[in-house]
Amino acid sequence: MNVMTMHRRDFLTGALAVSGGLVLAVGLPGCGRKPAATGPAAPVDLNAWLQVGTDGTVRFWCDRSEMGQGVYTALPMLIAEELGVAPEAIRVEFAPAGEQFTNNLLGTQITGGSTSVRDAWVKLRTAGAQAREMLVAAAAAEWGVAPGDCRVEGGSVVAPDGGRLPYAAVAEAAGRLPVPQDVALKPASAFTVIGRPQRRLDTGAKVDGSAVYGIDVRLDGLLHGALAQPPTLGGRVRSFDATAAKAMPGVRDVVQTSTGIVVVANTWWRARKARDALRIEWDPGPNSALDTDAVMRGLRAAASAEGQVARNDGDAPAAIAAARRGAGGLVSAGYELPLLAHATLEPQNCTAVVTADGCDVYVPTQTQLIARATAAAAAGLPPEKVRVHTTFLGGGFGRRLEVDFIPAAVEASKAVGAPVKVLWTREDDTTHDAYRPPAFNRVSAVLGADGRPTAWHLHLTSPSITARMFPAAVENAVDPFAIEAATNYPYDVPNVRVTYNRHEIGIDVGYWRSVSHALNCFVAESFMDELAAAAGRDPVAYRLALLDRQPRFAAVLRRAADEAGWAMPPAGHSLGVALMEGYGTYMAMVADVTVEDGRLKVHALHCALDCGQAVNPDTVVAQVESSVVFGLSAALWGRIDLKDGQVQQRNFDTYRVLRLPELPRIVTYVLDSTAEPGGIGEPATALVAPAVANAVYRATERRLRSLPLSLHGIA
Repeated sequence: MNVMTMHRRDFLTGALAVSGGLVLAVGLPGCGRKPAATGPAAPVDLNAWLQVGTDGTVRFWCDRSEMGQGVYTALPMLIAEELGVAPEAIRVEFAPAGEQFTNNLLGTQITGGSTSVRDAWVKLRTAGAQAREMLVAAAAAEWGVAPGDCRVEGGSVVAPDGGRLPYAAVAEAAGRLPVPQDVALKPASAFTVIGRPQRRLDTGAKVDGSAVYGIDVRLDGLLHGALAQPPTLGGRVRSFDATAAKAMPGVRDVVQTSTGIVVVANTWWRARKARDALRIEWDPGPNSALDTDAVMRGLRAAASAEGQVARNDGDAPAAIAAARRGAGGLVSAGYELPLLAHATLEPQNCTAVVTADGCDVYVPTQTQLIARATAAAAAGLPPEKVRVHTTFLGGGFGRRLEVDFIPAAVEASKAVGAPVKVLWTREDDTTHDAYRPPAFNRVSAVLGADGRPTAWHLHLTSPSITARMFPAAVENAVDPFAIEAATNYPYDVPNVRVTYNRHEIGIDVGYWRSVSHALNCFVAESFMDELAAAAGRDPVAYRLALLDRQPRFAAVLRRAADEAGWAMPPAGHSLGVALMEGYGTYMAMVADVTVEDGRLKVHALHCALDCGQAVNPDTVVAQVESSVVFGLSAALWGRIDLKDGQVQQRNFDTYRVLRLPELPRIVTYVLDSTAEPGGIGEPATALVAPAVANAVYRATERRLRSLPLSLHGIA
């Protein structure tokens, strides 16, 4: 197993077994101190990204969790470009935890926020260039020539006379050289790897089954645990009787943990069946009367408060007040968004081995140092005694930024003195998620005589995820993850105000793919269509008229509209549009739908994007397609309902996701760009709902201001 641990700064807070024979370790500037190595085979934190061995092996320590988004390929491509090797020649292993692997965009080592390539863009190319210069210097010294007269090609240093030395031959000498601090990076015009389609380096392992997900972990003497959790969110165990469960075949023990009761058995199915035989009296806790209607009533009531100011250009309140007094041109609306589950394909799981000397956890996680701290607390050990082994993730979507699935495994292993894998059922997962926050958002605008908006006020009301997970980050500031796709409103309006009112609902909420982009883009882009309709203008032309100072926005909007046939859609079809910048990527989406006999069919989604320099174009397209499927599932059916504090959806029969015959045609247009890369794993998710809802309006003249669309009887 690969071993990796992460930590965070304000947002989110190791060990690595390395084989011998690796003599060149390249550290990156600005990435923390370099701990002393304790031996070639000892667990160490090397402060290194890249190792070149005397056997010619090139190892790259991938500091981001691979959850399907393609970092296992894209990040080595950055190394390969500068090092002069093919990406498939690089052996990828998960990196150790440490400050040297800090994600500078988030302040710690973490996989999230569509930041992996953006953060690595300079750092990893620098690492490859540093290694290249060290290898060249070592070869040049052996030949007695100037390093500037040499070049690299195919894993070798090439002399002026055409002679070659493979990296393996000079690795040891290169490892004794100082790491150069100022290195020249290749210009985009010289790229031979970046920007070229690359087959994913993890595909073979995932096809042949050798890739290890958390659910796949096998250890000698492994026992299996099934966790009983309170049916009411926030509940706890009052008492239980395990007599019947302990008498069942294969059961080793029944352990009360901090999060519920774990039945430990020699197979998971036996543990699962014995769990059902437990007689448990639950204390429902403070949420026993909580239901969905009460949540939404609370949000609507809370929306009357002004909240925190996140953006304030000009004087939108004065303009809106004047319109209310009779000046005219005022348009207002309120939008409601539901709780949503992450619904990762791989249910939550963790395997733990607790001994007197320490603790090992094998876990699919996006945040290794928080996982380590959580395991340490559960085991009663200092963090340095805990080793976190990161597996491949069968979906993350922000769910695995949470660590609620770790303590039970650790506590059960400690109690029984053996390795224990605790695996949640799909029902466990659906009913005990950290759900995407619900929201009630109000928006108002004033239209001038020419139909252009002169003022815009977007008022957001929702719980704060960050306030729970990283309270120091929002102590004296607006939650930055609650105002995404709101404060970067791109349209040319002289008076713009964005306010955020935090309102907690009694249960934990969590980061969900695209976080608040999906909430706020639905509101902002649906309302832009309302303004276009009020002004009697075409939705695309109306937007373009307000984007004279935003060429990247305008370019993607024109491309999506042209490719979708906006001016002449298919007979009987209606088109809707949405526009957003998220994670440094500019994106427009056009939905092509029909509504017949009240039934909605989404035929196609056209997505044009400017994500800066695309590292692996194949991954860009794949991530857009993945995001569209994720976003369309949520737009059509996604909702979590509460009744008496209990989640009503339990599996994919009631928490619907898109099925293969329902998949629309997804067409992606990637605009050429040499700008620094933007993120691609999340933004398309946010545009689906407003594009589809706007298309529905053009088909039916029904303005749908709440999700999912199935609530309105058309999905």
